[in-house]
Amino acid sequence: MRLRLLLLLALCGAGPTAAARSLSLRGSWRIRSGNGSLELPGRVPGCVHSALFQRGLIQDPYYRFNDLKYRWISLDNWTYSKKFQIPFNISKWQKVNLIFEGVDTVAKILLNSVPIGKTDNMFKRYSFDITTVVRNVNSLELRFQSPVLYAAQRSKAHTSYWVPPDCPPPVQKGQCHVNFIRKEQSSFSWDWGPSFPTQGIWKDVRIEAYNICHLNFFTFSPIYDNHTQGWNLEIESSFDVVSLKPISGQVIVAIPKLQTQQTYSIELQPGERIVELFVKINKNATVETWWPHGHGNQTGYNMTVLFKLDGGLSIEKSAKVYFRTVELIEESVEGSQGLSFYFKINGLPIFLKGSNWIPADSFQDRVTSDLLRLLLQSAVDANMNTLRVWGGGIYEQDEFYRLCDELGIMVWQDFMFACALYPTDQGFLDSVRTEVAHQIRRLKSHPSIIIWGGNNENEAALMMNWFNIHTSELHTYINDYVVLYVKNIRQIVLARDKTRPFITSSPTNGAESIEEGWLSANPYDENFGDVHFYDYSNDCWNWKIFPKARFVSEYGYQSWPSFSTLEKVSSKKDWSYNSEFSLHRQHHAGGNNEMLLQIGFHFKLPKNTDPLQTFKDTIYLTQVMQAQCVKIETEFYRRSRSEIVDGKGHTMGALYWQLNDIWQAPSWASLEYGGKWKMLHYFARHFFAPLLPVGFEDQDAFFIYGVSDLHSDCKATLTVRVHTWSSLEPLCSSETERFVMEAGKAVLLYKEQVPALLGRCGNCTRQSCVVSFYLSTDNQLVSPTNHHFLSSLNETVGLQKAHITANISQQGDTFVFDLETSAVAPFVWLDVGSIPGRFSDNGFLMTEKTRTILFYPWKPTSKSELEQSFHVTSLTDTY
Repeated sequence: MRLRLLLLLALCGAGPTAAARSLSLRGSWRIRSGNGSLELPGRVPGCVHSALFQRGLIQDPYYRFNDLKYRWISLDNWTYSKKFQIPFNISKWQKVNLIFEGVDTVAKILLNSVPIGKTDNMFKRYSFDITTVVRNVNSLELRFQSPVLYAAQRSKAHTSYWVPPDCPPPVQKGQCHVNFIRKEQSSFSWDWGPSFPTQGIWKDVRIEAYNICHLNFFTFSPIYDNHTQGWNLEIESSFDVVSLKPISGQVIVAIPKLQTQQTYSIELQPGERIVELFVKINKNATVETWWPHGHGNQTGYNMTVLFKLDGGLSIEKSAKVYFRTVELIEESVEGSQGLSFYFKINGLPIFLKGSNWIPADSFQDRVTSDLLRLLLQSAVDANMNTLRVWGGGIYEQDEFYRLCDELGIMVWQDFMFACALYPTDQGFLDSVRTEVAHQIRRLKSHPSIIIWGGNNENEAALMMNWFNIHTSELHTYINDYVVLYVKNIRQIVLARDKTRPFITSSPTNGAESIEEGWLSANPYDENFGDVHFYDYSNDCWNWKIFPKARFVSEYGYQSWPSFSTLEKVSSKKDWSYNSEFSLHRQHHAGGNNEMLLQIGFHFKLPKNTDPLQTFKDTIYLTQVMQAQCVKIETEFYRRSRSEIVDGKGHTMGALYWQLNDIWQAPSWASLEYGGKWKMLHYFARHFFAPLLPVGFEDQDAFFIYGVSDLHSDCKATLTVRVHTWSSLEPLCSSETERFVMEAGKAVLLYKEQVPALLGRCGNCTRQSCVVSFYLSTDNQLVSPTNHHFLSSLNETVGLQKAHITANISQQGDTFVFDLETSAVAPFVWLDVGSIPGRFSDNGFLMTEKTRTILFYPWKPTSKSELEQSFHVTSLTDTY
């Protein structure tokens, strides 16, 4: 939500003065180390690491082993200082505030050597009254304490009982006691990220001076009234009235496109005052609702709110208003125990397709709006409609939610608590209450946010006893859990936001967890709520290992990022799968071996005599494996939306772990650090398509389901082809009769015994043939072409080494790659190294001699640059 504050002139007393003045303190500051031996300039917003890097005092923190080499930075106590002059006469203002939108994290603040306050929560907004301290020329100082040392001190001071975990697993090379500091939890390390506990002023800082009264914040909620069948708007404004007598005036709310304008009289008493306005949208206007991507438009309306107060004081706010309803439906399901768990947007049940979002960088000052747009546009381009902002990161910047509103990305918003138990002393709770109230106020106007989640995996951590708590002590931790997430966070959410649901945890059993006293005996119950599911040891091609749950909000497999991404942060000696670097970068215990295990189930491990080529081939195979595993799992969830089998099913959400990367390392992400698409992301574009045929086997029978996210029924035809590995001509092709593909359903379209299918296609065996299939409709909509392997690819017969060539030409801003192959080629991977951009398709099965693929560059490039960087790999190249 982008808000403008128009400060108009007000006639007060003897002469004209502005209603308020604001002075930004962004830009250049001085930073010095604890003992004063190091002093340097630094930018605000920013952090110490970024400042050191920008001055050339350290290398790229992500280079090789620098996360260990630079641990000293976060263990020191740094000081930020700035000298500044006030460009207006400070004596003419009744009130002057110093406002920090975000301080990371623990600091004492001094203005002109006078202590004015402290900070200890990265997620809070701080406002300090400096009226009596501020001068014409000022010196401001923030004396930071090492977050690592602070967290250790807080943990040590909590003597009454243990609050686990103490430290992350050694493989993460992290810092301890992160649960004792209100800071990005993954900044002390995670199983996909490094330990860089930053210090700095990470958001805006400014001085605000005002007379009479000042608007502190402004937020609103559109609400649909079922009784009158009309839309209303609740607007909340907070004022600081510094006048000694009450101020009266008018508020004019206008939404021109909805023919809505209303005027209200208000009177503000001295002190902090909240003004609540209830706006009825004109019944004669047609309100177009906001829809998720793939389901409709993201229509928004410009609104202005003008406060005309005594003495000619005018304050105007403008904002974009979106109208949409969200309901979380938990009700009994026919033929199944338990309850449903799905979302209705504007009354329509919607299958949530997407992924989980983590912080895009360890250093938030590097996360530009361009990078956010690139990553979020990539989510939409892969047919996603949902991202879960995971509870171990940060509440994202305003631009993130503004882009989600614009792009139609639904956001499952966690509060920032993850994989740990937390203290519940009064100081901690007070800090959290302020944090939660601030974030709700900041974010609730965004239609993209459809649910608040109390924490990530803490119900599971407690009830599955991750921390080996003795049974006799469990009640203490259960009580703490209820105090923090139910009696505090939930209470604030319910009081401040009536427009979207709240669940205490993920995974949770939802209504069933509430029934069991907020903690379920088995939070992973497939009959209730959402589940997280990971299994690295069983074969992912066997769909029977996956939970037929109501909603799967985390699942996934690891892969390595492209060589071009790793190359930037490594040296030649690092370029092997078992190098010290490769082990160092892997923060998930046994992760590198687990990838090889999954590859080994169906593919041949590379055996090239050139060690560098073997490394590149292994990277390629990890991406093939990851893409194929997540494809099979996601297709299982999508085809389970309309059926109950053995009491299980009605799956209505699939959010794989994870969308993006925080650095260059093996992880579950489908987008590499910087935004390059892994093979998984290209596969996601297909397996999240609005119309999709899904093939699978059960007891030697081959089934194809049709899955539709469309809003209306359509007439469709299914085409099934059998190809032999040894020929570019399809062996046989069949087409079904036209049938009606039901809207919002997954239905069985085709069933045939595999021996019968192979028998009618000449001399085909499981090892020598592969099946492809697609849906086409009367209105020209065609599904992606899907395929089903009848055997592991390490058992294929007739697969030849493919020679693939590409002719590159330019068409406007796009480049055309005309491909030609000498043989059928599985998992064809087109790579242009570090040239930013994406292909129209990649990682595909090439069953025809020619294919045209487009390349969409993200920055200007040329045909010759692409030709120099271009490399193509298919499966047999790794043999």
